[in-house]
Amino acid sequence: MGKPYSIDLRERVQGEIESGQSRRSAARRYAVSASFAVKLAERVSRTGSAQPARQGRPSGGGKLAPYLMALIEWVEVEPDITMPELAAKLKAEKDVTAHPASLSRVLLKAGYSFKKNTAGLGSRAPGRTPSA
Repeated sequence: MGKPYSIDLRERVQGEIESGQSRRSAARRYAVSASFAVKLAERVSRTGSAQPARQGRPSGGGKLAPYLMALIEWVEVEPDITMPELAAKLKAEKDVTAHPASLSRVLLKAGYSFKKNTAGLGSRAPGRTPSA
């Protein structure tokens, strides 16, 4: 997403509009698009503020949110469960398909982290040696 214009520029454009200039001429003077000036004036008349709206999705949603407690319970019961196993369990018990990476992100947000072994390394496949 793009970065919103500064509040200083927004207030200057809005000041021009309030002083009687047209929205398009205010946009030309400050080298912004006409649609920005029109939308800014609409926003100020609707909310009373030139502050930009929050960008992005609202937090707390997502399809895994309703199943977070079940995921946490399963991880508490079986701490060594892998993400593909957790995805299969979620599919079998709740009939919800989720990618293992999505499950990992949800658990990281919930405060769970990747557990390392006593050597300080992540688990490796048998027969593999650490590269030098």
